[in-house]
Amino acid sequence: MGVGERKGSVLEDLIERAGGCAVIDGGFATQLEKHGAAINDPLWSALCLIKDPHLIKRVHMEYLEAGADVLITSSYQATLPGFLSKGLSMEEAESLLEKSVKLAVEARDKFWDSLKGVPEHSYNQALVAASIGSYGAYLADGSEYSGCYGPDINLDKLKDFHRRRLQVLVNAGADLLAFETIPNKLEAQACVELLEEENIEIPSWICFSSVDGENAPSGESFQDCLDILNKSNKVNAIGINCAPPHFIESLIGKFKGLTSKAIVVYPNSGEVWDGLAKRWLPSKCFGDDKFELYAARWRDAGAQLIGGCCRTTPLTVRAISNALRSLEEASLDSPRL
Repeated sequence: MGVGERKGSVLEDLIERAGGCAVIDGGFATQLEKHGAAINDPLWSALCLIKDPHLIKRVHMEYLEAGADVLITSSYQATLPGFLSKGLSMEEAESLLEKSVKLAVEARDKFWDSLKGVPEHSYNQALVAASIGSYGAYLADGSEYSGCYGPDINLDKLKDFHRRRLQVLVNAGADLLAFETIPNKLEAQACVELLEEENIEIPSWICFSSVDGENAPSGESFQDCLDILNKSNKVNAIGINCAPPHFIESLIGKFKGLTSKAIVVYPNSGEVWDGLAKRWLPSKCFGDDKFELYAARWRDAGAQLIGGCCRTTPLTVRAISNALRSLEEASLDSPRL
């Protein structure tokens, strides 16, 4: 068994320990704002790496207590160009990326240590997934929901943009990589080629967003997008994040027909983000009770990792965790023929 294969099984082992479907954490910025963080900034929640790192650790702990099996780091919008634009040096910028991983690892280890005296608890030791937001997330203009990066952006430029951040996050000790809200085939290809070129041996997932419930935001078919990912053994799971929850069940079915890789879904609350106005628009959204109901359906449809994205909270994740634990207990209690 090769090193890459052994490390790739870390995610599979977690899914197995969780009874076939593991729980991802939920919205980060939502919780940070609840605790008083001011993040109306191009760096978004990554601003707290500079100003309020203790709040980041607090939010990680809240999600662990709610039952999260995977913590996603606060690096979604933490980019080297973004930090440099704030007047930081390259050394300082890389240190902040490392900090995003270390804060999550410290929270995970502290929480796990606190359970040593708790008999028969139902928690799994969580994995830390280093978030790598799309190029559109760095632009902070909503283009992660359109895939329109303009004629000057090509494959090499996207790889150059992501490369050093990926290297730093891996070296900081993340358990896996989470490429998030990828809006087009070109950036998906850039992520895959980077994983190959850098010979990344920790597991990774690549998640697209979707604005119509049928295709990638760019309008490209998911069949075209997934064909690239299916050819790489560096990609362990494929899915959807930050799309409306009412799209998820049909998208799981679509993805099941397009890939044999694990399927990961973590939708937003259903509210709509206006990337230009920088605000959430009034819209019909899922409450935590609906997430509890639909988490069971998404699992039955074939999802193996389920969580929440923007505007979801630890209460949402607790509802998802409760639903999945109930399914696992029911399967264990059912009579075997």
